[in-house]
Amino acid sequence: MHLKPALRDVESVYRHGHERCLLLLAEVTEPISSGDRPSQYVRDDKPFAGPAPPAAMFHYSPDRRGEHPQRHLSSYAGILQADAYAGFGELYHPGRQLGRVLEAGCWAHGRRKLFDLAQLAKAPLAAEAVRRIDAIFDVERAINGLPAEQRVAVRRERVAPLVLELEAWMRAARTRMSRHAEVGRAMDYMLKRWDAFSRFLDDGRICLSNNAAERALRSVALGRKAWLFCGSDRGGERAATIYTLIVTAKLNGVDPRAWLADVLRRIADHPASQLHKLLPWNWNATAAQINAAVA
Repeated sequence: MHLKPALRDVESVYRHGHERCLLLLAEVTEPISSGDRPSQYVRDDKPFAGPAPPAAMFHYSPDRRGEHPQRHLSSYAGILQADAYAGFGELYHPGRQLGRVLEAGCWAHGRRKLFDLAQLAKAPLAAEAVRRIDAIFDVERAINGLPAEQRVAVRRERVAPLVLELEAWMRAARTRMSRHAEVGRAMDYMLKRWDAFSRFLDDGRICLSNNAAERALRSVALGRKAWLFCGSDRGGERAATIYTLIVTAKLNGVDPRAWLADVLRRIADHPASQLHKLLPWNWNATAAQINAAVA
């Protein structure tokens, strides 16, 4: 496949960085074939004005066992923002030989559980929790795109008090509920992982949610309406490759169709040492230079 070298370069971006790197993970919530699931890892520094280009990496797996993300991230150490799936547990283990992966909780997932109860069950406590969480999101929207240091400064002044108040209120409310109360269980999703949910306060690179990864995965969810299955494991792997390239192009503001058409035409004769010039984050500049030379 001519695009495999480009795929390797995209992968190097999302793996790069160790402790200074942040990955967002999202998964399709329903199978795209009989039991199959694509997982997607996204790196996007734009929310904290970081220098690295955004990149997405899709992986296909035949099931949702924890061994798959552990294999995908076997050489990664840094921050991972995802849902609370138990299969990530080994990645977060402090004694992990290749370096620890730090969990960052996704506030959108925590809010969603409470919001659903507030809407469907008309639960006052769930509605109050959503109101308090929304106040945190309001501040975060105002600092999106600022450098990490500025984000931390604002968070310590304006967000940290809201988070502390929310935790104290949630823990007090939880003690007044039965063990199996639905609202209580929705609160437990956050309370049992409070260190992960509050990690963003001291690290300006971390966002409140992994919505960037969720949005990038939307194309897979929409695609299920047009096709039913990948056909085979090999088909799933190839689909993951194509999604990786297309979504990475979109994240960089590049028209995937124009980019793929141009790269497929040129990549076979392109010097391997200059392959990076064809990647989505460099392609616009490269194409402009070529057009200028032709003109």
